[in-house]
Amino acid sequence: MSTKAILEAVDISKTYHTSEVAVEALKPCSLQFTEGEFTAIVGRSGSGKTTLLHVLGAQDTPDQGEIYLKGKSILNLNDNALSRVRRRKIGFVYQDYSLFPEYTAYENIIMPIRLDERQEDQAEIEALMETLGISHCRDKFPDEMSGGEQQRTALARALAIKPDVILADEPTGNLDAANSRDVVRLLAQASKVYSQTIIMVTHDRQAADYADRILTIADGYVKE
Repeated sequence: MSTKAILEAVDISKTYHTSEVAVEALKPCSLQFTEGEFTAIVGRSGSGKTTLLHVLGAQDTPDQGEIYLKGKSILNLNDNALSRVRRRKIGFVYQDYSLFPEYTAYENIIMPIRLDERQEDQAEIEALMETLGISHCRDKFPDEMSGGEQQRTALARALAIKPDVILADEPTGNLDAANSRDVVRLLAQASKVYSQTIIMVTHDRQAADYADRILTIADGYVKE
């Protein structure tokens, strides 16, 4: 494991088996992601980019290889330890926002902290909301917010746990062009302001241009 890497994948691959065929969703690859780096992984639908993100985030297990988070392998952890890693060390941002409709923006943001039986720092959360331009949404429910506001709330939720890495799966997929630009600009800003390691998969090359580094994936092959 490189001493500078926050997240490192070594020779990982993933094949899905159906009753008739074997689909090589991810061919063997090794990747490193450093502190404060915003990486975009670009590929078409079915290219393997979501599989790669799920393997990196310990949401799926590779057929081979290792995943290291700050120098420690996470693949051999028991279920409780792995859940704790995902809860505390990895922030997730999804295309569909995945907000709880019955909770306000503020309550959604602090939800992972409370589920971890910790107490949030209210001043920190409100400062984060100010940075992301959603202070006015503090007491709004998701159905009272625009798509852009919901996605910025989802980003605040991911940042609030102060994770080692944030994984963003097509975060602009449900947004119009203006809101898409706002969200990826905020991701780029977060990587600098908070020294946050961010990995985003997307099919949108314009969104990827905001990243520090762009990888491409096609037919399960990843390349710079």
